[in-house]
Amino acid sequence: MLRRLNSAATLRALRDGGEATLSELARRVGLSRPTTEGVLGELIDRGLAAEDAPRPGGGLGRPARRYRFRAEAGHALGIDVDAHRVRLLVADLAGEVVGGHRAALAGGAAPGERITAVRAAVRACLAGAGVARRSLRAVAAGTPGVVAPDGTVTSCTVVPGWEGVHLARDLGRSFSCPVLVENDANLAAVAERWRGAARDADDVVCVYAALHTGMGAIIGGRLHRGRWGAAGEIGMLDELGLRDTSASLVPEAGSGPVFEEAERVLDAAGRGSAEARGRVERLAARMARGVAAMALALDPEMIVVGGPLAGPGAPLVTALRARVAPLSLSPVRIEGSELGDESVALGAVRLALDRIDEDLFRLDPPAGRPVLTGTGEEHRTRPPASA
Repeated sequence: MLRRLNSAATLRALRDGGEATLSELARRVGLSRPTTEGVLGELIDRGLAAEDAPRPGGGLGRPARRYRFRAEAGHALGIDVDAHRVRLLVADLAGEVVGGHRAALAGGAAPGERITAVRAAVRACLAGAGVARRSLRAVAAGTPGVVAPDGTVTSCTVVPGWEGVHLARDLGRSFSCPVLVENDANLAAVAERWRGAARDADDVVCVYAALHTGMGAIIGGRLHRGRWGAAGEIGMLDELGLRDTSASLVPEAGSGPVFEEAERVLDAAGRGSAEARGRVERLAARMARGVAAMALALDPEMIVVGGPLAGPGAPLVTALRARVAPLSLSPVRIEGSELGDESVALGAVRLALDRIDEDLFRLDPPAGRPVLTGTGEEHRTRPPASA
């Protein structure tokens, strides 16, 4: 157990603190040089650390050896599946995005066809990034709707036929690593706190404006899912004005799909169209009740408005800021997302990385767990400790 504690602490210090000499790393972790050297040897054998070439210097004697975390030893894949599009991001073990892909999905496609299209997008994403499928250590996907703890979509009004689909299991057939599924607004909230507008906030509501508007909540720095995964789904109440968000921007039939028409209205509003701005103002007035209800229930320090309808120039964010503030009892900040339309996929990457961390830093590794080789290109199985 002590060896595992030392290994986990050294690995975390190397990953989070950057490249270091043996002496620097020993000081960071609070271990002796010999103990740190032994732990580093184990991490190098597992493919998680590497010795870099010494830095040239003007001092006398042999330059100190330097060690680094091998972020390239594995990868995390994040997938965002909605009614019309799939977006994917792949990142290394340090969270650095190394590739991405997006593709259109047929709005009326059956679940099987949609999952087949997602699998094709995964192949394209990995090929474009030069990442082997066997390098994936965890995959996470975001989707509209309520997601049960086992990855089943228990309720969804956005994607046809999606309700009842065991998405984690169906997607999992394509991977040899863990596959997780989460609500899209929840993942957007995770992404905003990780790398977006809410980096410095512990209590956050993320308003994810798309075909409908969903909300995710971070409370005390942790995602709040609720007992059955339905936390934040107050849009189910019609009187709160969060349903049919896109359709509310295009009340009359247009020349294209509702979602694309809504994006055109937002673009026109951002360019100063008075008629388009009027539509955005009316939508904000409609949504304000639901957003304010969530703010009154949770009293967050920040509300982040994101999703596809946050739009360039953020006219919806500005309109919501003016409408929600008078309905709130506290000085909650309302900010626009900094992540564009990649927030859900980025949140999925973070969820996958968290799952990978459970394996990297666990103190009681199960028998037969995968272990990385020194090249990071293969994996083998470590036998039980008693073997």
